[in-house]
Amino acid sequence: MRAGIRVSVAFFQLFYQSVYLALGQIWTNKTRSVLTTIGIVIGVASVTAVIAALTGLKAKVLSQVETFGTNTIFILPTRPDKGPMRHASWWTIRFLPEHFDNILEHCPSVESFSRIGGVGQHTVRYGEKSVDNVEVTGIEPAFHEIQNRPVSLGRTFSVIDNMQVRPVCLIDPKLRDELRLDRDCIGQSIRIGHHTFSIVGVIEGQPELQFGESGQEHYEVFIPFKTTFKMGKPWIAAFAASKGTEVTEEAQAEIRFFLRRTRNIRPGEPDTFRIESVKRFMETFNSIALMVTLVAGGVVGISLLVGGVGIMNIMLVSVSERTREIGLRKAVGAKKSAVLTQFLIEAVVLCFVGGLVGVGIGQCLTLIISGINPVLDMTYIPAWAILLSFCFAGSVGIFFGMFPAIKAARLDPIEALRHE
Repeated sequence: MRAGIRVSVAFFQLFYQSVYLALGQIWTNKTRSVLTTIGIVIGVASVTAVIAALTGLKAKVLSQVETFGTNTIFILPTRPDKGPMRHASWWTIRFLPEHFDNILEHCPSVESFSRIGGVGQHTVRYGEKSVDNVEVTGIEPAFHEIQNRPVSLGRTFSVIDNMQVRPVCLIDPKLRDELRLDRDCIGQSIRIGHHTFSIVGVIEGQPELQFGESGQEHYEVFIPFKTTFKMGKPWIAAFAASKGTEVTEEAQAEIRFFLRRTRNIRPGEPDTFRIESVKRFMETFNSIALMVTLVAGGVVGISLLVGGVGIMNIMLVSVSERTREIGLRKAVGAKKSAVLTQFLIEAVVLCFVGGLVGVGIGQCLTLIISGINPVLDMTYIPAWAILLSFCFAGSVGIFFGMFPAIKAARLDPIEALRHE
């Protein structure tokens, strides 16, 4: 027990002395140390900045996509790449309302479902005010729950609104303000194209995604799904929500089986529709982010290798300059392991100092990135990235410092003392 304590104390004493000597060497040769560690600094700063940017981008995407609900499923008609329908017109492969009849009864993993009827963009008027290119969409009551778009004023559409094809609508707050409607605009009427609609509610605005913004305002009006047929033949799609994220794939499979039957698609023929989920999108995004991180880390890791060569070079110079010191230490009884440990620790400390400076510069770059780009305003350096940077720096110090340390440990004390 006592022997173990003595060995531990001796080791920590040697470690402390080696670190102290290493810091003294760095301070004595400040210019040389800066030039030596610049590769480490650039490598660590680059790695931390890249990881911080990707982490911030991922957090931004997650925060915005989650507004749609992670269990949301999108159902769209699409032309297949092969099969008898590969050259079919869009009119032929469109959805019909009856394709989705009784879908909840046949898809037990689906919690809610809403048809969507797109009738394009129209001019909306109120009095002397008008707004062009307003997106008009037909929805069913479940839309609000699936898309997390509650009505902040008034009421949602009722089953009777939909069944009786009533000319009622929901508008978003931006359109209300643009048309100079009353703040409590329930009961007021607007013109959508050539049709008059009564406002029954104000729906919360769609969270604005900050990717690919065109700079144009986006206005929305919602009408009952069946009312869209009064304005033409709508382009039909659908939203669904699974009963939980863990059963999203089962819900997609059930919807696919159901639609293949209602659309009379024969076995072996490709689907004429596409089913996508937010969960799948996030899995794909995470895979891409991981690959980008690995590639970027590999590219900037070259700087660490360059820095490692510089560390090895400066440590060889240090061994040459301190040959007499090494000879004197070995002459008074220093073991090879003690000399090797001293120079190895000096190399690691030099890399750690470079890593510390690199993390500091990386943090400054992170603040600059988050300040100049609103898409990356959630950028931050995760703790694991800092730990990884120091681990890389330490590994470089050990790998490239081993050869100079071994060379110092193998010096003959007599020859070392004769060295001029």
